[in-house]
Amino acid sequence: MKIRIIVTVVLAMVLSGCVGMQDEEGWRSSQKNEFLDILKTDKYASICNQQNLYAQVKQTKNSKLMSRLLVKYTKNLANGCIVDPSLHIKKNGRTVPSFGTYKQKVNDADILRQLKAGQSIENILKPYVPEYKQFSELIKYYHAVEDPKLKRKIRLNIERIKLMKPGVGSTYALVNIPEYKIRIFEKHKKAVEMKVIVGTRKNKTPIFSEELKYITLNPAWNVPDSIARNEIIPKTLKNRGYLKKHRLVMRKDYNLKSPALSFNSVNAKAYAYGHGPVPFKFIEVPSDRNALGRVKFIFPNHHSVYMHDTPTKHLFKRTKRSYSHGCVRLENPKYMLEYISKNYTAHEYEDVKTKYDSYKTHYLKVNKRLPVHTAYLTTYVDESGKLLSFADVYGYDKLQKLNF
Repeated sequence: MKIRIIVTVVLAMVLSGCVGMQDEEGWRSSQKNEFLDILKTDKYASICNQQNLYAQVKQTKNSKLMSRLLVKYTKNLANGCIVDPSLHIKKNGRTVPSFGTYKQKVNDADILRQLKAGQSIENILKPYVPEYKQFSELIKYYHAVEDPKLKRKIRLNIERIKLMKPGVGSTYALVNIPEYKIRIFEKHKKAVEMKVIVGTRKNKTPIFSEELKYITLNPAWNVPDSIARNEIIPKTLKNRGYLKKHRLVMRKDYNLKSPALSFNSVNAKAYAYGHGPVPFKFIEVPSDRNALGRVKFIFPNHHSVYMHDTPTKHLFKRTKRSYSHGCVRLENPKYMLEYISKNYTAHEYEDVKTKYDSYKTHYLKVNKRLPVHTAYLTTYVDESGKLLSFADVYGYDKLQKLNF
């Protein structure tokens, strides 16, 4: 009786994978079957450039080859399958990325250690699977469509989603540049949607992710030195009434309380065009006609890009809306202000509205986490499940190449 009980217990342990089911590489039969099922449909679209290795694995079920493919598959899932996804270009004598990506570190030994510890393949891959709902939605369409051009376009966007910032959670704002739209998602459900204006092809809106930190009501516009050199100074040299007409004042720094300067008191011509800092600053004072409109939303970043109101409302009637210097202009900034202030600040909206109506500059701190992502998705599955396709406004579809 004792022997029968022991045999039964051992058999149960073996069948559950606790004892004696690992091969020399650490694979259990359940893990092998699970991985082969994932590969069969390419569930996470990450076989990519490993088709030959996959063919060998499928044919031989060799554990060493399977371990190598598991590591490769994880790295393709973590960091995409685009050749030079950052599109490095020469700028001012140095090589810089023109397309923002977020590289994840994948340690080979850690992957194999998890495998030998008996973790499921899904658990091993889970940290690298994008949280964006678009990832799984686009994969479905990728397997369903037959047109090769559309298939490649969808696949490029699947790879771009892999390169977006991980760990975003289910609540975030997404600016889709080729679509000229912003959406705010609350627990993966759309809460806000509106049109936007993005940067021109020359002044592209960058691809990046940062958290919304504060709101400025009735902002002054601190004119960047690049715009001062290439636009403000040349236009003022031709027409001395340009500054007054555009509500621009001059100071030694970006502080309206600093002593005023006159255009004639500085050698402005020496700073027209070119590069580098300008030792005096142009500021547009708050007004309905201010270039930033009446409100801006700040998610601090080294690109100096933010979302803001605009006096050029007529541009939202156009289908193509790439007119800014890189910032994101909002179609309905007052609604965005109401939504953000009610849901992401400690301020009562009536108090916010009073400050807004004062035409004086005020700052509102955001006290709840809201990541903001600028993305470049030329295909997108909308809330009804329809696949949308957009023009390649910055030419990234042509420039970025798949590695398979």
